[in-house]
This record gives sequence, C-alpha cells and structure tokens, in this order.
Amino acid sequence: MTILKELVANLPNYDFCYLGDNARSPYGNRSFETVTRYTQQCVETLFSKGCNLVVLACNTASAKALRTIQQGYLIQRASEKRVLGVIRPTSEVVGTYSKTGSIGILGTSGTVNSDSYPSEIRKFFPNLKVYQQACPIWVSLVENNEYDGDGADFFIKKYLDELFNQSSQIDTIVLGCTHYPLLLEKIKHHLPPNIRLIAQGEIVAMSLLDYLNRHPEIDSACLKNSHTTFYTSDNAIAFDTKATYFFGEPVKSSHIDIGH
Repeated sequence: MTILKELVANLPNYDFCYLGDNARSPYGNRSFETVTRYTQQCVETLFSKGCNLVVLACNTASAKALRTIQQGYLIQRASEKRVLGVIRPTSEVVGTYSKTGSIGILGTSGTVNSDSYPSEIRKFFPNLKVYQQACPIWVSLVENNEYDGDGADFFIKKYLDELFNQSSQIDTIVLGCTHYPLLLEKIKHHLPPNIRLIAQGEIVAMSLLDYLNRHPEIDSACLKNSHTTFYTSDNAIAFDTKATYFFGEPVKSSHIDIGH
C-alpha cells in the first residue's frame, strides 16, 4: 500500500488494481519455494483481472520470486505481459545518496537472506559497501498497529544498533520493506541527523514512469481512467481498516480467493 500510494500520486491518470495476499502474509520468513508459488498465484490473479503490467510491491516477493516468474512463467505462458519488482529501481539510484560509500539495508529475513540487494547494487555501484540487517519484528509492529507505540522503540533501536555495529561509516539506509515507511518517524528518532533514510515509494514510482515511457506498447495496454480497485485474500472489512493507515485515505476492497 505504501508503494501504491506513491504510484497513484505520481501516475494519477492510470488505473490500478491492488491485490493484498493478507490471508497468507507476511511472506518475510517463508521459503523461496512458498513465496514463489504464492507470488505467481497472485500474478495470475491480477492477469485474470485484465492487468498487463504487475509490480511486486513487496521486497520479499521481488527478492525470491521475480526472476523465476520473469524467466519462466512469463516466457512460457504470458509473454506479452510484464512483471516488475521494487529492488532494482532502488539499487539503480542508492549509490547517489551516499558520501561515505557505505549503505545499510533494513529488511525482512527473507529479503536479507536472499542477498538480492548487494547483488543488484553491485551491478550499478561496484565499489559501494552494503551492510544488511534483518528486522523480523518490524512487520508485526506495523500489522498490529503498534508502529507508533512506545514498545516499538525497543525493537527499532535494537536493529539499528546491530546495523551500525557492522560499520560506523554507514550514512545512507534503505527501508527494504514496504511496511517500514510507517516506522519512518520512529526510525529517524533513533538515527543521527546526518543519516539519509530512503523509502522506496517515490523511487519505484519514478522508475515505473520511466519504464512506461520507454515501453509504449505496454503503456498503451494500460487503462487510464484514474480508477483504483482493491482486492484482498482475507477479510475485506479488516483489510480496509488496516489499509487506510497505509494508503492515507479510505479503502474499500473486495475479497478474492487465491491459489489452492
């Protein structure tokens, strides 16, 4: 939802179809095989709704499933459609933010263990030093609406301390999970003022806009009626309440079954 919020803000003329697999989330600690299966089922569902371009607005799904879907499923079954992730757009620009040449990545265990960020960043900034820190509790804080409570401070400080124990030269930190922007102010409170904190939403939106400009055949297949539709694999009423916090305005979704 934090990614969608920026996409809608920066591409206001486009139609968006959002699918939240809330019945099976979070994906962060699941195996590669499970995340890939779940993600492909979600992609198939969005394709069935008429979507020609899908953005995996989840770092874990982007890290664990994107390549398999792009190199396998799309080629075999949907060659005219496209699936993009959120890790590459961030990796393409992150080096421009750092003066020390040392950056930190905060993400789920799945994203960190995949090593996707260091691998992608090396393609664009081979001399950049990348330090990763898994923050397995942070998603639960957000999902349970505890992201602004006093209890969140302990776990935020804990993982930040563990990141900086790896290197005191870090001057730029990427929030490598789309839940984490809701913790932004809390995180800033525990950081020195000279540290640059990067949320992905606007970066992904600008990257998508550039992609559509470079691929007019995909752009022409996208509807442009400024309409957004929401689906969830869980209870729609419960989803709408939580989604409103992320999206910043009222959300009205429909339940949809995914997978088997």
